[in-house]
Amino acid sequence: MKISENTSVSMPMKNMIGIIVAVAMGVFAYTEVTARLTSLETSRELFQADLLKKSEQLPTDQEQFMLLEDLYKTVEKIETRIEDMMHNKVNIEFVTKQLEKALEDIEKLKDKVRANGNGHGWDSSCITNDC
Repeated sequence: MKISENTSVSMPMKNMIGIIVAVAMGVFAYTEVTARLTSLETSRELFQADLLKKSEQLPTDQEQFMLLEDLYKTVEKIETRIEDMMHNKVNIEFVTKQLEKALEDIEKLKDKVRANGNGHGWDSSCITNDC
């Protein structure tokens, strides 16, 4: 069999159209798949570039900064609570001193009442002047 550019091939028209349609469908499918892959890769690259550009940090750094921010908020809450507790301590110490003074005054009054005998003859000015 000699093959040259003048060699003729006989084929039914139905088969030849089928082959052309199959090749056209293959080319179309390949083009669509390639376009879709290119589109997905481009959008992924753009998304990553935008994300990193907005933060200008690596994803690990972003997570660390988020954790640090949360820790600062927690520490601020704890500091506020400690300050409130310090104010309470000052108030408690003040009230304790006032109570001790009141107890001393009550004891002085009891002593004065006992000294008077019946409790009706004492002078109210002695309480404030420590008679």
